[in-house]
Amino acid sequence: MRGVKTGTWVRNRLEIQRSEFITTLAQTTTEADARAFIATIREEFPDATHNCSAFVVKPEGSNEIGHSNDDGEPSGTAGAPMLEVFLRENLVGVTAVVTRYFGGVLLGAGGLIRAYSSCVSEALKLAQIVEFKDVLRFELDAPHSYAGRIEADIRARGFNITDVSYGQFATITVALDPARESEFVSLIAQLSGGDITPRAMEPTTVEVDAPH
Repeated sequence: MRGVKTGTWVRNRLEIQRSEFITTLAQTTTEADARAFIATIREEFPDATHNCSAFVVKPEGSNEIGHSNDDGEPSGTAGAPMLEVFLRENLVGVTAVVTRYFGGVLLGAGGLIRAYSSCVSEALKLAQIVEFKDVLRFELDAPHSYAGRIEADIRARGFNITDVSYGQFATITVALDPARESEFVSLIAQLSGGDITPRAMEPTTVEVDAPH
C-alpha cells in the first residue's frame, strides 16, 4: 500500500485549451480530513467554474474508501478520472481538488477526462510517494559502558534505531521487518554475551520512500 508523505501539500497549475487548471493535493488520513480539505479549497476559489475533487482513505481495520465529485462537469469526466489515478497508483490517504477557470474552449468528454487525469498525475510528480510497511518494535536496556558500541553495531547491520534515551541505562528502540526478528534477537545476544534481552513493543506502520 502506498500514499504520499505525511504533511504533503502541493499545488500545480496547467493551462489546457485556454482554461486554467489549478490542482491542490494533500495527505489526508480520514474522510473527515479529506472533506475539510476540499471545503477549504472551495472557499479559496469561490469564483472558479468548477472545483472537482477525489480522495482515497483507509480507515483502520476497514477497506479503502474512494470518493469523487464532478462539481458540475459532465458526469464521469472529472472526479472519476482523478480518482482513477489514485487507484491506478495504489495510493491511499490522499485528496486532490482540481480548480478550473473556463477559458472559452469546450474540451468534450474525452478532453475533460484527459485534462483532469493529467492534472492529478502532474501534481503527484511534485509529491514524495511512500510505501506503508508494518514493522515490529523492540527496546533494550544497555549499560552505558558499551551502549555506544551496541548502537553502532545495530545500525551497521541495517536495523532502524528510532529512539535512544538515557537514564540508569541507555534504552534503545529499534523498528524492524518481521522477517528479521530472529536475526535481531540473535545479534543482541551475541553483542551482549546473552546479558540483554530485547522487549517486544506494539507493532507500528512506517513510511518508506518509494520511487514514483
